[in-house]
Parts: sequence; structure tokens; C-alpha cells
Amino acid sequence: MNKYLTVTAVTKYIKRKMDTDPHLKGILLKGEISNFKHHSRGHMYMTIKDNQSKIQAVMFAGNNRFLRFRPENGMNVLIKGEISVYEAYGQYQIYIQQMEPDGIGSLYLAFEQLKEKLHKKGYFDKERKKEIPLFPKHIGVITSPTGAAVRDIITTIKRRYPIVTITVIPVLVQGPNSPSSIKHAIEKANKRGEFDTLIVGRGGGSIEELWSFNEEIVAEAIFHSKIPVISAVGHETDITISDYVADLRAPTPTGAAELAVQSQLELSDKLMKLKQSLNREMGRGLHNYWTRLTQLTESYAFRYPEQLIKQREQELDISMERLNRSIVNIEKDQQKTLESLITRLFSQHPKKQIEQAKNDLQEKMKKQNDYMSKLMETKSVHLTNVIDKLSLLNPLEIMKRGFALPYTSNGDMVKSTGQVQKDDNISIQLHDGNINCQVLEVEESLNE
Repeated sequence: MNKYLTVTAVTKYIKRKMDTDPHLKGILLKGEISNFKHHSRGHMYMTIKDNQSKIQAVMFAGNNRFLRFRPENGMNVLIKGEISVYEAYGQYQIYIQQMEPDGIGSLYLAFEQLKEKLHKKGYFDKERKKEIPLFPKHIGVITSPTGAAVRDIITTIKRRYPIVTITVIPVLVQGPNSPSSIKHAIEKANKRGEFDTLIVGRGGGSIEELWSFNEEIVAEAIFHSKIPVISAVGHETDITISDYVADLRAPTPTGAAELAVQSQLELSDKLMKLKQSLNREMGRGLHNYWTRLTQLTESYAFRYPEQLIKQREQELDISMERLNRSIVNIEKDQQKTLESLITRLFSQHPKKQIEQAKNDLQEKMKKQNDYMSKLMETKSVHLTNVIDKLSLLNPLEIMKRGFALPYTSNGDMVKSTGQVQKDDNISIQLHDGNINCQVLEVEESLNE
């Protein structure tokens, strides 16, 4: 008797075969991503294909959380994983353990992707960047407490501007826990509310060692900081996301210290130059005032004050006469204006306006009565003519001239001899009454 297998049994058998095949473990695969889907639970599903074939792939959240780039459709990738069977569909697929872009470094790709994302969100806009204080009182330095960078920063600041207070906020600057360490330090500094400026950075290193300053959580913390932030990461050629987001980018930690404070020597030199400039200006001003004073003391007013007073007295008399004439003329003009206003006021008095309105009303009523009289006369003549015309057409008027209207016993008007016969009773209506008659004979007209 033949023994039939179930689909499940066959699928399980094939899966066990593939799971025990060492050639399908740790397999290295390259291809192009299509049908990419990032599930809400964190798992990634996709198809890996080349010019002739394709294979289904899945990368669980436990593995893809270490990715430093965001997979996209059309991206060529290098994959390490194992081949097995998904029993529910009976299809083989690759379970991805590691993945990186093909032809470009994953760190570089992650850097460019985050840079583009934050640029679209406006994190790099110049309008939102805060001014660095010229004369800070308290500077917070967020870096490793044991590196050369912190020593360079403190030494430079103390040499250039010794009166400022420096507080080192120690953080991890590399390793998996460093991004959160830097983020918490920036938030802590903002909560303390005692810093004028923050310097965030570290000394030089490889891109992997500097990568903490390319993480999104660090960029978010710098962006939301209310305290101006100077980014000081690595050497001059090292560019990180923090450099783009910070309010000011320094090429090195030492450069950050120089940008954070003024040099006391430069300030002293500038102060000396300002003092010299002030002395020159004051000397020039005093010389100008002395020259002006000399001119005044040698002027006519100081040399001949009595003659000047007499001249001014005469000019005052002339001005007083002009003023008096002007006052008289102004009074005359005002009087004329007042009289004109009084005349206009009386012309607009309500009593006068009422009288004028009464006269206008009487005039209009007279015109209306005349018009109505003429209209009545015209309408009367027209009515008489119409009555005369109607009288000519009135049957009663015609009957007064000798005409009569015959009616049958049924009340029908007799218009033809065919309507009556001999011995029929008829009624003849005259203008002043009726005559009841009997037909003796009916004669038809011979002219018809």
C-alpha cells in the first residue's frame, strides 16, 4: 500500500535538510533590495535580487538595530546570513544577520542619510543659530575628563581669559553608550542654568571613534539646547553632524577655546588703542572749543557790548511796531470773519427756514390745484365725448326714434320670419314699455 506524505511533513523534512547543511550557514550574499518593508515591530522584510533571480529575506529587529544606515529599495547590499525554510509558505529565504551597502561604507551612508534628514528639518539653518557671548562668565566643557582635548581647552581658556569659570562635565566620547552620555550631559547643563557657553567635543580619531557625534540623539540635544554650543570634534578635516547643528563649529578643541573667549592680551591692546583714540579725540575737541572761545572773545559783541545793546534795542522797537500792526490786522480780519459768520447764522435761522418752507409749500399747492383743475376740465370734456359716442350706440336711444324689438313667447329676439307662425303670441319692446301682439300672417320678403 502506497504511503502518502503531508505537505507539512515534506516541508519539515526539507527545512531540516537545509538547517543542517553547513554550506547554508554564514552565507555571504550580494544583491539589490526591492519590496522593502519595515514592520511596526521592528523587523525588516525585503527581496534580494540580481539580473536573473531573487530570494525573500528577513532581518529581525535584534539584528537590524545595529545597522548604521537605512535600507532602501534599489540599494545594492552585502549580506551575511543563513538560508532556511519558512514552513507556513513552504518557501526558502535568507535570514540576515549583518548587512552593509555594496560599494560605499555603511558609516558614510548613515552620515549622509542623517545629514539630509536633519537638513530638511531645518537643524542647519543659520536663522536659528545663537550668538556666542563675547564675555562669558561660566563655560561648560562636555568631553572626556581624561583626554588631551580637555587639557588643551582648559589651558587655552585660562591663558586667554583667566577670569572665566570652567566646569568640566565628564562624558563617554566613544562606544555604544557614549551618544546617550553626551545627550544627558547637554540636557543637564541646560537644567543647571548657570552656563553662558557649552563646548562639546573630543580629540581626533577614526570615523568609528568620532561616530558618537554623528548620532541623531546628540544632534537633537544640541539643537534643543538653550545655551549656545560650540562643536569641537577631532581635527580640522573631521566633519560631524554635531558641527552642522551646533551654533559654531571649531576646527579643533583648542580652536573651540579660542572662539569661546577673548584674549586678554588682545583686549588689553584694544583697550590701549581705544584709550589713545579717546585722548586724541578729547584733545581735538578741546582745541576746537578753545578756538571757538577765542573767536567769541574777539567778536564784536564782546568788544563793543554797549553799541550792540543799542542796536538790539532799536531792532526791538521796530519788531514791537510790526507786532502791534500785525495784532490790529489780525483783529480786523477776525471781526470780518465774525460778521460773515453772524450773517450766515441768521440766514440759516430755523424761523426763516420755516417761513421759506411755508412759502414753497403754498406755491407747490397752488401749482397742484391749477394742475388738478386743468386735468378735471380735460377729463370732463373727454368723458362727455365718450358718453355721446355711447349714446349713439345705445339701443334705447335708437328705439326713441321709432324702432322696436320683437321677442317670442320664449323670450328670444325675433330676427327672422322663420322664428314665428300665424297665431303666435309675440312681445314688442318699445322705449317706454312692451306691447303684446298676435301674429295674423307671416309674409316673407321677395328680395331674398
